[in-house]
Amino acid sequence: MCGIVGYIGPRPVLPILIGGLKKLEYRGYDSSGCAAVTPDNTMLVFKAKGKVSNLEEKTKECQQPCTLGIAHTRWATHGIPSETNAHPHLSQSGNLAIVHNGIIENYATLRDQLRKRGYTFKSETDTEVLVQLIEYIMNIRHSDLATSVRSALRLCIGAYAIAVVDRRVPTQMVAARKSSPLAIGIGKENGEFFIASDASPIAEYTNRIVYLNDEDVALIEQGKELQIENLHSGSVDYEIKEVDLDLTMLDKGGFPHFMLKEIFDQPTVLKDCMRGRIIERDGSLRVVLSAVEQHKQRLVSARRFTIVSCGTSWHAGLIGKQLIEHFCRIHTEVAYASEYRYNDVVVDPDEVVIAISQSGETADTLAAIEIAKKHGAMVFGIVNSVGSSIARQTDTGTYVHIGPEIGVASTKAFTGQVTVLAMLALALGHERGTVDHEEYEEVLRELTRIPDKIDHILRQNDRIRDMARIFTYAHNCLYLGRGWNYPVALEGALKLKEISYIHAEGYPAAEMKHGPIALIDQDMPVIFIATHHRLYQKIISNMQEVLSRKGRIFAIVTEGDEQVRNMCAEVIEVPDTLACLEPLLTVIPLQLLSYHVAVAKQLNVDQPRNLAKSVTVE
Repeated sequence: MCGIVGYIGPRPVLPILIGGLKKLEYRGYDSSGCAAVTPDNTMLVFKAKGKVSNLEEKTKECQQPCTLGIAHTRWATHGIPSETNAHPHLSQSGNLAIVHNGIIENYATLRDQLRKRGYTFKSETDTEVLVQLIEYIMNIRHSDLATSVRSALRLCIGAYAIAVVDRRVPTQMVAARKSSPLAIGIGKENGEFFIASDASPIAEYTNRIVYLNDEDVALIEQGKELQIENLHSGSVDYEIKEVDLDLTMLDKGGFPHFMLKEIFDQPTVLKDCMRGRIIERDGSLRVVLSAVEQHKQRLVSARRFTIVSCGTSWHAGLIGKQLIEHFCRIHTEVAYASEYRYNDVVVDPDEVVIAISQSGETADTLAAIEIAKKHGAMVFGIVNSVGSSIARQTDTGTYVHIGPEIGVASTKAFTGQVTVLAMLALALGHERGTVDHEEYEEVLRELTRIPDKIDHILRQNDRIRDMARIFTYAHNCLYLGRGWNYPVALEGALKLKEISYIHAEGYPAAEMKHGPIALIDQDMPVIFIATHHRLYQKIISNMQEVLSRKGRIFAIVTEGDEQVRNMCAEVIEVPDTLACLEPLLTVIPLQLLSYHVAVAKQLNVDQPRNLAKSVTVE
């Protein structure tokens, strides 16, 4: 959520800032801005509502040779989207500029105290309060920028990732974080440094990155060694990580949108996800996860698993629950991280909490991890972003390895998460002796076939595009599935809501008659996931109930199905597979359907309104 970019060094700063913001557009935003300091100590500030391209237009005429700057894409929390509320915000004197992700919860109290001391405010934001507080402390204590930032942050309650510059010191920048990600890239030219919310704006310049931890404050000076102090424990010995980020994954690869590219990426990235983890030896398959090998005893002896996650990752967790209970015979709960963090949860020291997040920065999931660790539970992370906060704060875990996901509506991350959960459940079940060896090998072998079966489904893209036009006229849709496919119904409905703005709900099909059936008429599309599993006949009975109310049915069916076909307006076929792996196939047509509905409605597919890719605020 929101994006920060900064640079200090010999290169012209504005192209780096604008280019970096473009790479962070996927995070979601409504306005943008940048500040640059010239060698003669002038602060140049540019702001624009809407797209980064609007900001770029405003900076084109600038010929000043700036080599220090900060930039930001804003997702509104305090105050409406506007140039006034856009970042950077200046201190009252104009000497300091700040960009900020997160929320300062006690900003109103701080603002009232500053007003009594003569400070005025131009915006409605909590961020402007913070920069005024830093300047106030600097003035009354005659302290330097880094010291003043640390003092101000000790008075703040909430979350932040910030970068602050002082026009009077054009070779220095201060950055800090708490519960919101921030990375520092150590450049190759003349002591240059880059900062960003994630590695994507930095990767084209350097692969040497330092990730700040909570309550770390970094003093970044051109040509000098990076200095980091924690607010409470003093000087920090930091680690420089070498990050391998494939920059080709950050472009659309000839597709009109990132979302469509990422849907079509799935056969390739799922092979990457499984590579080196599903191993064949002497004609037998085995799944090997380093986290399971290293923490085998704790994982195998767990009395309970709890999965904490949000949104699409929560849907993956629902499938993970079924996988773990089926193969491991261990009781498993799935909790919304946003509720878990405030519930009076009972956490057993023998429990394993699995935290799932594509970005690895989801604020609610990070808070849930903190609670679980406080109660002595082992925390296992499933994330996609290497070096992310969740990856660093969990006891162990597994990376999804599906490459950067730029489209706000998650697609390949979902199938990647389900694939990892399947491998985890099989690995633990095998160690516990709760899965028959024949079934263990059968599922692993079929899992390796899934990418080719997804590729087969993707060949129906044009037909699904034509079918999607029907949905552009709908105001409501109902998605129904049972068993393994109930979470897929939830995920399909979420995708349609996210990018087409059509109200949609997912339900277990049997629950339809306990309320939702009242909504069904000839104008409401009903999408069934009706593949050949043990509840197939039950699903057909549910379909009859819809038909008797004049509902119009669309269905995902197993190839060759005729019984369901005769009941539907349209069907989409998926290859036959094992029931436990069906979600990896049945979700693909629903991803394509949502995409094509949004395109037909001429909506912004990759950056839907009001949404952010990485939700780093509560």
